[in-house]
Amino acid sequence: MYLLIFFLGLIIGSFLNVCIFRIPLKQSIAFPPSHCFHCNHKLKPLDLIPIFSFLFLKGKCRYCGKKISIQYPLVEFINGIIYLLLFYKFSISHYFIFYAIFSSLLLVIAVIDYKEKIIPNSLIIFGLVLGTLYNFVEFFIKKSTSPILNGTLGLVCGVVIILIIILISRGGMGAGDMKLMGVIGLFLEMKGIFLTLFLGCVIGGVIGIILLITKKKDRKSTIPFGPFLTLGSFTYIYWGEQIINWYLSLL
Repeated sequence: MYLLIFFLGLIIGSFLNVCIFRIPLKQSIAFPPSHCFHCNHKLKPLDLIPIFSFLFLKGKCRYCGKKISIQYPLVEFINGIIYLLLFYKFSISHYFIFYAIFSSLLLVIAVIDYKEKIIPNSLIIFGLVLGTLYNFVEFFIKKSTSPILNGTLGLVCGVVIILIIILISRGGMGAGDMKLMGVIGLFLEMKGIFLTLFLGCVIGGVIGIILLITKKKDRKSTIPFGPFLTLGSFTYIYWGEQIINWYLSLL
């Protein structure tokens, strides 16, 4: 079962790569079929086996010999690992299904934001629809309005918190981060927002210091915050309760 879940994550990861490349260009994610970005040759099934095709072809296009981005196997592998971790934590449940889709969405957003420094509105809209559906499923399962109320409160607070940061820092974060935080709040609610933001700032600060020390960035360089919010969200989904309980035990 774990192998099946991992392979499912790899397959969906392959589709995520299509989204990552095409959505910023405002291209259809369905048509045309997968093709080489260098020679436009249509890829055959043997060229599309997650990770294995990349290794077998030694990271080069079978038809033109140009290098294939390492992003392809990395995204596939990361998505497979995420699905394994979520399956281990939630087994087969609605939590696994929704958090798997949500995590894949965050992975796409993180890579696009890292590469292009934008968070496309189409992905935010998809996240809002997915989060709303998740809260309504929770409503029907628990027979309580609290999931809808908490999710809505999380969305509003997520947007307001980042908006305040934008106003205070005069552009230290962007509107994309604000909208992304709203989507995260819709899923993770109030306590998830604060821990996600805290973890994102800590991870971002550490990586920022490393980049400054290695001189890969200077003080005037901009670093997209979406990837750090994504890491913070992953951490909360998997270890959030343990982190909160550990912190409360110190008080």
